[in-house]
Amino acid sequence: MSNYYSSEDKHFVALDCIIFGFDEGELKLLLLKRKFEPALGKWSLMGGFLKNNESLDDGARRILYQLTGLKDIFMEQLYSFGDLSRDPGERTISIAYFALIKVSDNDKKLAKDHGAQWLSIKDLPDLIFDHSQMVKKALAKLRIRSELKPIGFELLNEKFTLPQLQALYEAIHLEPLDKRNFRKKILETGLLDKINEKDRAGSKKGAFLYRFNRIRYEKYAEMGFNFQFKVRRNQLIKANNEI
Repeated sequence: MSNYYSSEDKHFVALDCIIFGFDEGELKLLLLKRKFEPALGKWSLMGGFLKNNESLDDGARRILYQLTGLKDIFMEQLYSFGDLSRDPGERTISIAYFALIKVSDNDKKLAKDHGAQWLSIKDLPDLIFDHSQMVKKALAKLRIRSELKPIGFELLNEKFTLPQLQALYEAIHLEPLDKRNFRKKILETGLLDKINEKDRAGSKKGAFLYRFNRIRYEKYAEMGFNFQFKVRRNQLIKANNEI
């Protein structure tokens, strides 16, 4: 290796992964308790340092695999975090990624070995360093993305009901959605194929199951679409709260 830049300062490069899943009607985050200093025993995102022989994306895939046991994961680079004092251990620049996985696909033994748990985004603990800021940015990006590109394929099981799909979007936006408007919008896209099969877990009548049409899904994932929802709000209560 050449010494062209030997006179320049050296820094550590870390990769931190914000891993979202959808379970029990809630959007959840896979977190672990740190097993080393600094911040031993505190809640943390899954992360690690970039190795000399890998790209940023390859490093993120390695870290995700170490925790989930999954290789084919949807992930996007989110943001870089480089405040001088962000890591008390060393001067460290972190490149954050967010990932979407099916909770049922996650390797439970690996999660247990790392001390990882799925926690609801509505009740997250304090996280180390600037990890809470990373999560906040990832949620904002996920919400924007959900209105421009389909995301359910990465988070839902192969077969799902329309109420389950709506519950996913409500969990992401933390807002109730108008049932009629949501169904009209999603069915108009042609993204879903109705299956002659019902989920009767919630009632005797049951709800028809759907699956994503992969061809149309990939088309929309590449081209994007405008999938904005009409949120159901009680304007009177809102007005009263603002007085």
